[in-house]
Amino acid sequence: MDTEAQQTERDRSSRPSDSEEISDTEGQEGRSRFAFVSRITEWLPGGRITLSVLFCLLFLLLLNVFVAQPFQIPSGSMENGLRIGDRVLVNKLAYRFGAEPRRGEMVVFDGSGYFGDADYIKRVVGVGGDHVVCCDKKGRIEVNGRSVDESTFLYPGDSPSTVPFDVVVPDGTLFVLGDHRSHSSDSRDHLGSPGGGMIPVGQVIGRADWIVWPTAHWTRLGPSDAYARVPAEGGAHG
Repeated sequence: MDTEAQQTERDRSSRPSDSEEISDTEGQEGRSRFAFVSRITEWLPGGRITLSVLFCLLFLLLLNVFVAQPFQIPSGSMENGLRIGDRVLVNKLAYRFGAEPRRGEMVVFDGSGYFGDADYIKRVVGVGGDHVVCCDKKGRIEVNGRSVDESTFLYPGDSPSTVPFDVVVPDGTLFVLGDHRSHSSDSRDHLGSPGGGMIPVGQVIGRADWIVWPTAHWTRLGPSDAYARVPAEGGAHG
């Protein structure tokens, strides 16, 4: 009995424990991965430096496609807040998880089939269901019966609009205007075009969150609070 017990104990002690087996397997996998990377660096001109650069480029590409994308301001339609040549960082995740554009936010969208075959940046003035009118007795835009004071971002000397309009924004679309109204082609100019000047939310690329270049213009682009007191769609239409 004692002899058998001792032999069994010796048998057990001679076998590696489970943790040792797992550790050895992980070590082999780690060495395999290291060897794979080494083979790649030997094959690439420039070795590890080139591989590091490629990884960085891949990371930036994924970031640009799925997370954030720089957008250069091509015209003066959003002056004075955004100037020609400014680069803004567009948050492409802003509306990907159930959130939708809000009044006062600046959005970049694909205008193909609506404004023209290009990307545009404008300010959201009306969302689905809103009743947008220009203008009230003081020349201000009304949204759902509430007059909006746009003086904090409107280009100096511009009126809210020289083009009168009275529209109800269809669900799933946006009514957008430039801040430099006298120098902006926006929803007002396309009321008779396909889509009636409205931009489908699905055409929105993202929300402009930051001016990142030139560094002297570096600033965060939050939504204007001018629309904060606008009632929800279906409110009094004045």
